[in-house]
Amino acid sequence: MEGRRSGFGDAAARRTSVLARQLAQELSPVSFLQPAPCLAYQPPEFHSDKASFDKSAMRELLDGHDVKLRDSFTDLMLSSDLFVSKRVGDRVFATPNFNSTMEEHREKTLDRILFFRSKGVFKGWLTDSSVEDALRRAALFETLGLFDHSLAIKLGVHIHLWGGAIQYLGSKRHHDKWLALTEAYQVRGCFAMSELGHGSNVRGIETVTTYDPSTEEFIINTPCESAQKYWIGGAAQHATHTIVFSQLLINGKNEGVHAFVCQIRDQHGRECPGIRIADCGHKIGLNGVDNGRIWFDNVRIPRENLLNAVADVTPDGKYESAIKDPDQRFGAFMAPLTSGRVTIAVSAVYQSKIGLATAIRYALARRAFSLTPDQPEVLLLDYPSHRHRLLPLLAKTYAMSFAAVDLKNLYVRRKPADSKVIHVLSSGLKAVLSWHNLRALQECREACGGQGLKTENRVGTLKAEYDVQLTFEGDNNVLMQQVSKALLADYLAAKKKGKPMKGMGLEHINGPAPVIPDELTKAALRDPGFQLALFQLRERGLLELLFSQVSSFVLKGVSMTDAVISSYQLAEDLGQAFSERSILESFLRVEQNSSGSMKEVLGLLRSLYVLSSADEAPVFLRYGFLSPKQAQIIRTEVSTLCSDLRPQALSLVDAFGIPEPFLGPIAFDWVEYNSWSNVQ
Repeated sequence: MEGRRSGFGDAAARRTSVLARQLAQELSPVSFLQPAPCLAYQPPEFHSDKASFDKSAMRELLDGHDVKLRDSFTDLMLSSDLFVSKRVGDRVFATPNFNSTMEEHREKTLDRILFFRSKGVFKGWLTDSSVEDALRRAALFETLGLFDHSLAIKLGVHIHLWGGAIQYLGSKRHHDKWLALTEAYQVRGCFAMSELGHGSNVRGIETVTTYDPSTEEFIINTPCESAQKYWIGGAAQHATHTIVFSQLLINGKNEGVHAFVCQIRDQHGRECPGIRIADCGHKIGLNGVDNGRIWFDNVRIPRENLLNAVADVTPDGKYESAIKDPDQRFGAFMAPLTSGRVTIAVSAVYQSKIGLATAIRYALARRAFSLTPDQPEVLLLDYPSHRHRLLPLLAKTYAMSFAAVDLKNLYVRRKPADSKVIHVLSSGLKAVLSWHNLRALQECREACGGQGLKTENRVGTLKAEYDVQLTFEGDNNVLMQQVSKALLADYLAAKKKGKPMKGMGLEHINGPAPVIPDELTKAALRDPGFQLALFQLRERGLLELLFSQVSSFVLKGVSMTDAVISSYQLAEDLGQAFSERSILESFLRVEQNSSGSMKEVLGLLRSLYVLSSADEAPVFLRYGFLSPKQAQIIRTEVSTLCSDLRPQALSLVDAFGIPEPFLGPIAFDWVEYNSWSNVQ
């Protein structure tokens, strides 16, 4: 182990020494007049140490399951020109054509779905319901997302939202009628929840459904323009049916939001009577998804089309539900959204991997500035500033991958008692991981310079494609406040009952607050116990501050609701703290089950994740969780950790297992790719 560690450090020291000599030498005034030889591409492997760990085993940890299935599904895609975009020599590139028109992208997306149907890919996706089936389905969706977000979203709306609503909100009669047809893509479903006037606030939607006992039919109506269904994926062109979320009025009483099956097009693609549909038009991303707007003009549907797992209406018009509490009933109807948040969190991490694999490979082959006349230009990743831009993001992506796997496993193995923790954790991780993805892609785009602007290199395009994740299935800022609201409610209940906190990892609040030593040595900074204590200190401190601030507002006569809303800054900081502590605990679980060189590199990644997060978060200094001196020591250690990880940077992005055809040309021999012989 000592020999391995020594070699690991020697490589970093050697590069630092070379760079220091280059910076120390004075440039000759005539150096820029000397002719320079043409650049010759050298692969990233030439400037990297051999992997100090098993890359295949690391990929197993990052993907969590079904690695072979992912690879075979990639092979299926690469077997068809529907997916292969370009061949240069022996290298194949498989990316969507983002230079196509919106109409062409939509039709190509549909063609790809039909290709999968012809290969039997969807068989059992809804009718097989074991944990293993759910994980296999997740693996295929994650692989789809590596290729094209539009494809994953269009199919996800059909399977997860339309199909998931049938599964979880419907009963046997709905399962028997719709699930097999959905798998066969004979019915093309969409999910009509959002409206022009209401997105995150589903309780406030304005679509109204009444019941006619004389015909045993529901009547769905769009009473005003703000009630039009908006951003409905698949509605503009291809969907035949939708799940409509609507207020249900029975005998003049509003029973709240319910879900109904409604046909919107016939077998010839014509809109059904009473249905009006308009296109949402071109977007900054996701143009392979035909988002549409829907109006319902007193559309009649059979009584049996109410998804009745939560509530039902008898033939004579009597409303029945085993869940008497309207709030609990509403929560049950929101169940499909939890699946969406889990999927978004996982998918965001995979896009960060594409960006980092591209930018780090490029930084290990691209040089800039010769610092002395007789030396080659310096590799981008040998500049400390460039390492500091990319390697903390790499460490965070590793940490978030482990957390995403844990979240997914919790969801597919869920029990009724897990509902609350899944809601809170999925809300927090959806926000943190999608924010991280956009930040990582932006940094990777800039780190690739002008090449990052080319759509074929993917990184810049992915920013636009995944920007939507920040707001769909819940605006991230709103989700953070929901997380904090749940934590505060638990804290208040525990104080009121005089009982300890329990669940969601909050048990640490029951004991004394951690004490951060004044002198932070390297050993202390890299110690997992210290790192967990630091994150726990922030979380409990912010929760106590939020409680104190809300209480002070209430004592002044402010309502509890207004007091929480007024404390939004603390609430959002607490949501971040809860999520990052949860991510660290996922990382620690993975690390505790590792050994040898794997444990060593994971320890470096974990330390860089924690310390870079602490360095970047103002709350540590703002509320005194760290002193200025401690914060400066942490910042210095972040730079040291970046240098320590530099020799393994390539191996760490290789371990992501991103199929090479899904990366842009600058991840490989970008000189040859751009040569005149390859100009078409």
